[in-house]
Amino acid sequence: MRHHPLLRLIAASSLGTLAAGSAAAQDSYSYLGAGIGRSQVGIDDAAIGRSLAGSGLTATAIGRDERDTAYKLFGGYQFNRNFALELGYFDLGKFGFAVTTSPPGAFATTMAARGVNLDLVGTLPLAGAWSMLVRGGVQYAKTRDTWAGSAGAISLQGSDSRRKANAKFGLGLQVDFSQRAILRGEVERYRINDAAGGHGRVNVASLSLLFPFGRSGPAAPMAALPAYVSPSMATAAPQLQPAPAPAPTMVVQAPAPREAPPQSPAPPAMRRVSLSAESLFGFDHAELRADGKAALDSFTAEAAGLRVDSLSVEGHTDRLGSTAYNQTLSTKRAEIVKAYLVSTGRFEAGQLSARGHGESQPVTRPGECKGSAATATLIACLQPDRRVDVALSGSR
Repeated sequence: MRHHPLLRLIAASSLGTLAAGSAAAQDSYSYLGAGIGRSQVGIDDAAIGRSLAGSGLTATAIGRDERDTAYKLFGGYQFNRNFALELGYFDLGKFGFAVTTSPPGAFATTMAARGVNLDLVGTLPLAGAWSMLVRGGVQYAKTRDTWAGSAGAISLQGSDSRRKANAKFGLGLQVDFSQRAILRGEVERYRINDAAGGHGRVNVASLSLLFPFGRSGPAAPMAALPAYVSPSMATAAPQLQPAPAPAPTMVVQAPAPREAPPQSPAPPAMRRVSLSAESLFGFDHAELRADGKAALDSFTAEAAGLRVDSLSVEGHTDRLGSTAYNQTLSTKRAEIVKAYLVSTGRFEAGQLSARGHGESQPVTRPGECKGSAATATLIACLQPDRRVDVALSGSR
């Protein structure tokens, strides 16, 4: 067997990063993918010579075509962070050889192989978004041979095919670019049977792109930010103090009453809270969760007793994703929060406004969360930027 250089590179990279840490845990999800790469088969000149010798011929020259382009289409289900089951279709390309013989003659043979496979894929998290892959399974391939030419006085012309199930295995690395895209680099070995009853091994080095469906965010729960009152805006409600016990007094003639000075109006009551977007909606979603409804109900209860003048709802996102997408998501979240507050019956629609700011008003400082790929570490670091601010103005 020839040792493919990519196989050695993947093994060395995996051992070198194994101690660096583990990637973020993943929930179960389904996925589809496609890959393309280079296939290579080893043609045995000695075996060809022995086969010709049995017919009284001698090979004087052998030309080989041992490489071609391979591709595959597949779908799978990731049960947990370590195991997935994958069903796929593959086309290994075409291979062949041409022989000139003595007595004078020449003929050529081509072989094409394609089929389906069912693999169990093991995933070992490495550093950051990187993981090591080990796969093993069964593949059912159809191999079609075609030959043409002459050997001595014998004319050779024809084709035949063979179907056979064999084991297959592979090794590779993958990196999670985001929750929606994964890149894989793999080396796989396929065993095929040709129409003449021979056995061959085809090595394939490929790159694949996967598209997960229904994949959740990082395993660590995103806790809601505690509600806060802006020191510059909020004023505490005056607390009623118990009246002191009356002291003994002397009755004296009271002076002529004076007109009481005008009382200044009480300052308006302000209330401002900032809620984590994950507690309200979940990562990258806009459907209000039960925890989010409970947080908004608590805000509504705290506003009891206030005469509401206005209430603003402002949505914010982190910098991951496009600017247009983030603007749309933040606006949609603000509108959903506004609609829920109106549905409680405590506020009127005319008192509320909703606006999305997208990624334009982050809480995190520049340089605090480094990187651009949506890894679990970066998503967690940017969590404070994903929020909904609710500000109420009123009076008691």
